[in-house]
Amino acid sequence: MNSTGGQQLLVRDTYATAFVKNFIVVMVWFLLSYINGSVVATFFKHNIFNEDPRYILFIHMVINDAVQLTVTIALFVVSYTLYTISVGVCCFFILVAVFTTRSTPVNLAGMAIERYIAICYPLRHAQICTAQRTYMLIGAIWFVSVVPDITDLFVTLATQPTSFFQSAVFCLRTNVFKDPVLLYKRQAFDGIYFSLVFLTLLYTYLQIVFAARVLSTERTSTKRATNTILLHGVQLLLCMLSYVSPSVEAVLLIIFPGRELEIRFSNYLIVYILPRFLSPTIYGVRDKKFRKYLKKYFVCDCHRLDIRV
Repeated sequence: MNSTGGQQLLVRDTYATAFVKNFIVVMVWFLLSYINGSVVATFFKHNIFNEDPRYILFIHMVINDAVQLTVTIALFVVSYTLYTISVGVCCFFILVAVFTTRSTPVNLAGMAIERYIAICYPLRHAQICTAQRTYMLIGAIWFVSVVPDITDLFVTLATQPTSFFQSAVFCLRTNVFKDPVLLYKRQAFDGIYFSLVFLTLLYTYLQIVFAARVLSTERTSTKRATNTILLHGVQLLLCMLSYVSPSVEAVLLIIFPGRELEIRFSNYLIVYILPRFLSPTIYGVRDKKFRKYLKKYFVCDCHRLDIRV
């Protein structure tokens, strides 16, 4: 939905195109839900993971990504089936999506710090990184993720009439939180958050690399830790795409006029769907201990077949 000269121009897909797009995203949601559900079930079924800060932070990010993916896909489907929804409902979906999106990079920083302590201070790791402190860290992650953006709701409540929340809109953040000041505030917080997370990942990576040169007996573990933090850096870059995507969309619309729907769909797949595959891959597939218990959800164990002749 574009606004041109004070008039609204509705741009919509054909029925066949809309069906294909929705079919793709729903199938992706089923696939990722099965993967994430298997990872979460593996974590809670085996006590060896419940007390390990590394896996606690990992499973928190998997659940966070699953919620974010579910909300964004629900909004995607609603945009085609209902097209407009009430502002109150839209506010709820938008805020949940924003909170879960913002908490991902902060969680990455926490996971990088845990690996840094495990490699550089192995004798104090068990004392510093306890399960209780990890859950306290998760609470702090949610606090710093929620506070900056919940103010958008308070400002909107203070500046918009009650009738606005009962009206129906196409559910976009800019259609609900309209105050231009909120845009500048959002850009400032995004810059601060990602700068701090990037510096944290860079510092922990360099410290682990330096430690690897000294700890010749722990080369394997330090190599795995550095590779993990590099993957966290890739995740961070993918997370940053959600904040630069509006600018990229604007440039692509200039280059490819009349392709707004195709550009938005491609952007949605790359920015919101692709990064969700990385979280279960980094620990669920790469980690040998976790993979040992996870593989039973994907591989049929033929040794359990009772064959009688």
